Amino acid sequence: MSQPDLIPHLFRTEFRKLTAVLCRQFGFEQLDLAEDIAGDTFLAALENWPYKGVPKNPVAWLYSVAKNKARNQLLRQQGFHQKIALALLAATSASTPELDLSEENIGDSQLQMLFAVCHPAIPQESQIALALRVLCGFGIDEIANAFLSNRETIAKRLSRAKEKLREENIVMELPPPSGIAQRLATVLISLYLVFNEGYYSETSDIVLREDLCLEAIRLTQMLIDYPPTDLPDTNALMALMCFHASRFPARKDAAGELVLYADQDENLWDQSLISRGAWHLKRASTGNAYSKYHLEAGIAYWHTIKEDTKEKWENILQLYNRLLQIAYSPVAALNRTYALWKANGKQEAIRAAEQLKLDKNPYYHTLLGELYLDSDRERSRSHFEQGLLLARTEADKKMLAKKLAAI
Repeated sequence: MSQPDLIPHLFRTEFRKLTAVLCRQFGFEQLDLAEDIAGDTFLAALENWPYKGVPKNPVAWLYSVAKNKARNQLLRQQGFHQKIALALLAATSASTPELDLSEENIGDSQLQMLFAVCHPAIPQESQIALALRVLCGFGIDEIANAFLSNRETIAKRLSRAKEKLREENIVMELPPPSGIAQRLATVLISLYLVFNEGYYSETSDIVLREDLCLEAIRLTQMLIDYPPTDLPDTNALMALMCFHASRFPARKDAAGELVLYADQDENLWDQSLISRGAWHLKRASTGNAYSKYHLEAGIAYWHTIKEDTKEKWENILQLYNRLLQIAYSPVAALNRTYALWKANGKQEAIRAAEQLKLDKNPYYHTLLGELYLDSDRERSRSHFEQGLLLARTEADKKMLAKKLAAI
C-alpha cells in the first residue's frame, strides 16, 4: 500500500480500536477525550511519516504514541473523575500494567462498546449514530447519508447522545442475558449500515469500500463468537454480507469503474464466501426468528446464481413482497420493481415504478430509463438525463453518461 493511502487505511482500521480501549481503561464518560487522543495519534503520524519515513510496524507505532498521549493528556486534564486520576497516578509505577492493546483486549473492548453505545437510555437513532461514529469511524456526512438527514441534525444528535452517556453514568460492559436481545437489534442495524456504506457509498466516489465491508463482517463475527449473541438474526446478517462480498472481485473493472450485476463475470465470484453465507443462512433458519436480514439474505443468495431464469426472479420478487410487509423502505420498493421487470415484463414494472413517485431519487430515473428503452426512447433519454442531474457519485455519473451516449 502506498504511503498516501496508508494513514487513511489505518485510520479506518485502528481509530475505533484505540477509542474503545481508551474508553475501557479510563471510563466511558471520557469518550470525547478518548476520540481526541486517537485523533491526535493519527495527526502525529501525518506530521512525522512523510519526513521521517513510515515505521517498520506502523500499527505498533500508533499504539505506542497513543499510550504516551493517553498518560500525558489525561494528566493535564482538570476536573476529570477521581477514579481516572487515581488510575493515572498508579500508572506511573513500573509495577502497573501499561494500556492493554492486545488483540484480546481490543476485541473485548469493541464488543463492550458496541453494547454500551446501544444503551436503552439513549434514543435508538442516537445509538446508531454514535455506533457509526465511535466504532466505525464514520464522518458526519456518512452518518447523515445513512439517516437521510443533514450535518447539523447529526452533530446535535451525537452531542446529546454523549451527554446522555455522562448523565446516566453508562459503563462499558456487556449487558446481562435479559438485556442482550433489546440492544442487539440496534447493534445489528449499525453493522448493516456500515456494510451498506462500504458496498455502495453515496458520500464517496469510490465504487467499493472493502475496508468498511470487511470491518462490518469482522464485528458481526465477533457477535457470532459470543454465545449470547450467536442468534438467528446475527447469522442472517452475516449470510447477507457474505453473499454480497462474494461478488466484490467482479463489481469493478480494471479502471476501477462500476460493473453492473448483469455484466459481471461470475467466474470472479468467491465461491468460498458463497458457501460461508449458505452455512450462516442455514444456522439462521433455526427457531421462529424471521427478520429483514433473513429476507435480504435470501435475495442476496439468489443473486449468486447468475442464470437469468424466471424461477430465480419469481423467488426474488416474492422475497421482496414479504420484505416490504415487515420493513418497508423506498429503496426496497424500487429494487422490487427491478425484480418485477425480470419476472413479469417491463410494462408491469413501469406501472409499479411510476406509482412510487420517487422523483428525487437518481436510481428511480435510472430504472425508468431502462424500462422505457425499448418502447419510448425519448422518455428513456429524459429519465437518464434526470438521473444524471441527481447522481451523487462519479461512478453513477459515468454509468448514466454511457447510457445516454448509447441512445
